[in-house]
Amino acid sequence: MSTAEQRVTELGLVIPDYADPPYGGRFGTVKAFHRVGSLVFLGGMTAESRDGVVLHPGHLGADVSVEQGCEAARRAATNVLGMLRLAVGSLDEVAGLVQLLCHVAATSDFDAHHLVGQAASDVFVDVFGPAGVATRATVGVPSLAGRNCVELVVTAEAASPAS
Repeated sequence: MSTAEQRVTELGLVIPDYADPPYGGRFGTVKAFHRVGSLVFLGGMTAESRDGVVLHPGHLGADVSVEQGCEAARRAATNVLGMLRLAVGSLDEVAGLVQLLCHVAATSDFDAHHLVGQAASDVFVDVFGPAGVATRATVGVPSLAGRNCVELVVTAEAASPAS
């Protein structure tokens, strides 16, 4: 069985390096992650590139299709992997995902939020196998910062507690 880092390579995922340049800056007063024992808490991760280019800005049900929303969710999940790598040193050190909260900017009549959340979940399962299955809530919101259509909030468990 291959490791999470090996699966990233096999899947051809390009994971951002949040150490270079350091995460933060344009986001205001925020830290990259918070670690308590074996738990790692990540704040909102979007489908933005490191230089701030938003993938599929807008709202599902209006100017963003379900397919585009799923693509944005997969990019946001890949960004989560980069932040987890920063937090624990290697994706091989992730014991599992605990919780995934997926915010979807959508019109009031949009009702396929779960498809967008599933796209993010699929990335985690592809990388971590069964350990990538987390509790999940996917909610529609009227807007997200920077016109992002998806924002993920993740709690993960590290293989060993913070030192």
